[in-house]
Amino acid sequence: MTRPASVALPIAFVVLRILIVLNWLFGACILALLVYTFINEPWTMLALGVSRLPDAQTVMMGMRAIAALGVIAIGLSYAVLKRLLAMVGTVRAGDPFVAANAYRLQIVAWILLALQLLSLAIAAIGKAISTSQHPFHLDAGFSVNGWLAVVLTFVLARVFAEGTLMREDLEGTV
Repeated sequence: MTRPASVALPIAFVVLRILIVLNWLFGACILALLVYTFINEPWTMLALGVSRLPDAQTVMMGMRAIAALGVIAIGLSYAVLKRLLAMVGTVRAGDPFVAANAYRLQIVAWILLALQLLSLAIAAIGKAISTSQHPFHLDAGFSVNGWLAVVLTFVLARVFAEGTLMREDLEGTV
């Protein structure tokens, strides 16, 4: 019995490829900004409105730390996207319940956990350099949805592992 072709899989494949390219572009922008803060610090401080602050150097160091963590997040996001792309490939081939996908999902869960911890670190840095005169509003910190995604991905990885074992047992008995 042939299964009907899913329109979602080709779309997911294209979207993941686009996200990989965008991820690298954003990463290049963040890295360029980080490097430029060292090349032309006075201009960067002026452009970001930091130069008139009494603790301008501390604020710049905090902003550099946030940018550096952003570069790390780009690498982690790439690792997630590549694993998802590989999983879409196995689904397109009609063989999603393989040990490699269970392993990929487990790695994705650990990476998502690392991204959540990075978000907490970024929020802490933002809070440390934020002042009443120059507040920093970052979209970082604790995210219920982010932590739920971590737990859900660990569970899904286990489901894939069990599904793979069940399939291998079934194939062994036939």
